[in-house]
Amino acid sequence: MGVLKRFEQRLEGLVNGTFAKVFKSEVQPVEIAGALQRECDNNASIWNRDRTVVPNDFIVELSAPDYERLSPYSGQLGDELSGLVRDYAKQQRYTFMGPIKVHLEKADDLDTGLYRVRSRTLASSTSQSQGPAGPAGHAGPAAPPAGGRPGGYGYPPSAAPPMPAAPPPGMNRPPAGRPPGAAGPVPGAQVRRWIEINGTRHQISRPTLVLGRSTEADVRIDDPGVSRRHCEIRTGTPPTIQDLGSTNGIVVDGQHTTRATLRDGSRIVVGSTTIVYRQAEG
Repeated sequence: MGVLKRFEQRLEGLVNGTFAKVFKSEVQPVEIAGALQRECDNNASIWNRDRTVVPNDFIVELSAPDYERLSPYSGQLGDELSGLVRDYAKQQRYTFMGPIKVHLEKADDLDTGLYRVRSRTLASSTSQSQGPAGPAGHAGPAAPPAGGRPGGYGYPPSAAPPMPAAPPPGMNRPPAGRPPGAAGPVPGAQVRRWIEINGTRHQISRPTLVLGRSTEADVRIDDPGVSRRHCEIRTGTPPTIQDLGSTNGIVVDGQHTTRATLRDGSRIVVGSTTIVYRQAEG
């Protein structure tokens, strides 16, 4: 049984009872839950082969009317959503730097039924980080990031390993058998892939990535010109993008198409939204 389905079952009694009137607004718990899962996927940071760190502190911004309805129940809802994040992380083998927290906040720029999720990685007050099957329950307030930096949403993990030093002169030669300036990844090298939408980076960590306006898409694009399941990026060799029968189609590097090969820097237009595909070795 999927994590979202179990979450819905846990909330069933609450929605039919305590929350029955509260959730007459357009924002539904399962929508928020799906957004938290995508927030983990899109901000996963691969530290090494055995450890992928995801955010553990989440802010769910709601319109003023939705916030007024939900704020009296924010404690219960926050606990349930934290449990969902913990279950999803266990399923995906993600790890955390500290205890999981989900908070609700009011955003005056949002209309009823709209919401926005922000996240950050906060270190625990102890040196032990939670593993994939992080313990249930609650810990004390998270410690500030190392070095006294206040920490903000979108910051990388506070204890992230240092960036590798630049290679010594002469060490950046291409591998044997590969001519200088040859394009494409080195055979056997790990390739990182991601897309950039309006300055936001979304990591591609699975063989396929569905883009669309639906909350069920892997990356949701809030654009009226985008179909619910608009297109799909496939991380094969070479990587490709495939139109999924969308209304307005896709444009890749200036060409209308239904399928195209992607390269680092490819520009994809869906509706009125521009997406930049990126990949790099290492």
